[in-house]
Amino acid sequence: ERERERERGSEGWVRMGAGKPRGIRAGRKLREHRKEQKWHNKRYARAHSLTGLKANPFGGASHAKGIVLERIGIEAKQPNSAIRKSCRVQLIKNGKKIAAFVPRDGCLNFIEENDEVLISGFGRKGHSVGDIPGVRFKVVKVAGVALLALFKAKKEKPRT
Repeated sequence: ERERERERGSEGWVRMGAGKPRGIRAGRKLREHRKEQKWHNKRYARAHSLTGLKANPFGGASHAKGIVLERIGIEAKQPNSAIRKSCRVQLIKNGKKIAAFVPRDGCLNFIEENDEVLISGFGRKGHSVGDIPGVRFKVVKVAGVALLALFKAKKEKPRT
């Protein structure tokens, strides 16, 4: 019985290799192991991997400026039937071409080709929204003036 008591630690039976290292110099091992294990968490890996940044046309930014190439109408997905007003935009920072939705009724009339527009995300972290297929961005400003201000007739688009 005394031999068994000597084998047992304060928290019950102790087996070699069970659990994590607990020595006085185990700090580096624990820290490195935790750093490695973080990557098995899907949310952590998605947030910290660089592939997401490379795939994102904005390159990690919240907004980007671009030049309007053409104004297009995109047909809504079933069961809706509409033509959603959008425009093809070439981003200034990296030359990538994207489709951006133009919100509100009649706001496409404020946008002309070769205008400089400010683009932001559409609110679903890189996914398209609602019945508009393949459009992940929306127009916020045209020629430095907010689209909402133009829509409400609070400001006029500057003459160029």
